[in-house]
Amino acid sequence: MAHLLDDPYLKPYEAAIRGRAQHAFDRAGELTQGKTSLADWASAHEYFGLHKKGRKWIFREWAPNATAMWLVGDFTGWKTLDEFACTRKRRSNGVWELAVDASKIKDGDNYRLEMRWEGGGGERIPAYARYVVQDPETDLFCAKVYAPKKPYKWRHKAPPKPQTQLIYEAHVGMSSEEEKVASYAEFRDNILPRIKKAGYNTVQLMAIMEHPYYGSFGYHVSSFFAASSRFGTPDELKSLVDTAHGMGLRVIMDLVHSHAVKNERDGLGMFDGTDYQYFHGGAKGWHSAWDSRCFDYGKTEVIHFLLSNCKFWLDEYHFDGYRFDGVTSMLYWDHGLGTNFAGYAQYFDGSMDDDAWAYLQMANRVIHESHPDAITIAEDVSGMPGCAAPAADCGIGFDYRMAMGEPDFWFKLAGKTKDDDWPMGGIFYELTNKRPEEKVVSYVESHDQALVGGKTFFFELADASIYYGMGKDQHGLEVDRAVALHKMARLATCSLNGGAYLDFMGNEFGHPEWIDFPREGNGFSYAHARRQWSLRDNADLRFKALGDFDETMIVALDNPLALNATPVRLAANEPDKVLAYVRGELLFVFNFNPTQSYTDYGILVPPATSWTHLFDTDEVRFGGQGRIAQGGEYIPELVDNGKELVQQIKLYLPARTATVLKLRR
Repeated sequence: MAHLLDDPYLKPYEAAIRGRAQHAFDRAGELTQGKTSLADWASAHEYFGLHKKGRKWIFREWAPNATAMWLVGDFTGWKTLDEFACTRKRRSNGVWELAVDASKIKDGDNYRLEMRWEGGGGERIPAYARYVVQDPETDLFCAKVYAPKKPYKWRHKAPPKPQTQLIYEAHVGMSSEEEKVASYAEFRDNILPRIKKAGYNTVQLMAIMEHPYYGSFGYHVSSFFAASSRFGTPDELKSLVDTAHGMGLRVIMDLVHSHAVKNERDGLGMFDGTDYQYFHGGAKGWHSAWDSRCFDYGKTEVIHFLLSNCKFWLDEYHFDGYRFDGVTSMLYWDHGLGTNFAGYAQYFDGSMDDDAWAYLQMANRVIHESHPDAITIAEDVSGMPGCAAPAADCGIGFDYRMAMGEPDFWFKLAGKTKDDDWPMGGIFYELTNKRPEEKVVSYVESHDQALVGGKTFFFELADASIYYGMGKDQHGLEVDRAVALHKMARLATCSLNGGAYLDFMGNEFGHPEWIDFPREGNGFSYAHARRQWSLRDNADLRFKALGDFDETMIVALDNPLALNATPVRLAANEPDKVLAYVRGELLFVFNFNPTQSYTDYGILVPPATSWTHLFDTDEVRFGGQGRIAQGGEYIPELVDNGKELVQQIKLYLPARTATVLKLRR
């Protein structure tokens, strides 16, 4: 609590902050009754669903409004048979159960539920199904028994948690250059080696949880315990994670607990005939902007479902953590839509769902108690105080918060601000602006910026010249500017990161255009749902130069002697457009001036330090002009600034370049 209340603006809200935290701890106590840990309690996935226990298959489902339930499938000829009728357990608040001989159901059988309730009934996919497939002829989903005779044998332990997470955000399906849906196996064999070579230490996978509509980017989840079968089998996903671990890469995934697809037959919508089983009833249970359903985080069975889901993916697939999607939407009754969050009062004005806050704190407790090395990242645009503070300090407990203002800042500069007006102090402030108790994931762009209607950052800078001006020996004004600023923005963001840095697959080399999944509006084309790796590999194109720069930057900055230190601003000269700062043993000097180069430009440095050139954005191999001498050494000299003697080094700073120097030891 001390960290939060170091902020004097939070003092008036101390009672509310303590009250929220106490509510979360009280709720956890109610759930466990003091008989077990919260992490052990979150094991609903081991009880519900279909499990083989000795010589029996045991199936359980929670459906309090149901009046009858059958398991139907290949093993029943898709008919409702008495032998496969579930019985309602007494005093169970709506739990149904079935036990059948193990010989009756076999690996590979397809199945679903047939349910009845007062006034109707319907087909449903079991809520805890672990493998769900789509019929290519009917497009209907069904659960599939996945029980290989030989369970997957893990070969590698996860590598240790790095001090700075360098995250490569990726989508398995769109990872191929071919116009198709790529597989887990293809990603494992073709993309993991690229990520490893590029220097990143963490892979963040999108769209893993099963979703009916491919174009939802995985954010309209239907089956929360099923790995998407459109990319392959559960064992193939395990092999992907296992292989990544063997390469020294950790793997996290997007966890979508902020909402659920509205589908009824293949989702949780109207699962037992009511709209309030998993979700809030009535209008409160609908997300108008996303056309999806909103969970009721105050209901015990819903909390059990979601907390167990947090634990499941770590246990079953050995993921190393999560990026929680849509945290802002979860926290506020209005989902944060149209709110600017300009003052602290907005966090404490009754607009927050305290049950959602409590759920998120409990989720972080479950994750960190059961898997201490796992990380959690909150996608929260509101800046909620305590979001990335420990539960013991009255925080929610996330390890990181997404710095969602940073991409907005960069895109505003690139598209709406004249180069002469780029603010040096503003850049440093924006990239270091975070609450003292929290760590943030810094980034220029994620997948969000390039979705339909948007552009990649490089496309925003280069516009149409990206199509005809990217030859290695071409130096048009638009492309030169785009190449230079693309590198400088990434270097500034990565070097000033607040604990972690993220890049979306392909954007490191300036992937062109936008992301668009196959749909009726584009003729069901995969042209924009893929990655053009040939651009990255073509030595005759400047895309390769951008990729080579990113690789050099990431490898150089994966350095605890640099990124674990607090950045110190040395200069922010607005007229000259020069920005300089030191972080640990690295010194970064930027000249954002679009036309003016400087010779013997003085940069103040810490006392008793000398520096050597490490790399710069203007190197020919990075698509630059090669104007800066390589390998130079810089010994400081004493100068009188009118108040005292200070030390400075003198550098040649060509227009639109950045130089990285390393402390000499």
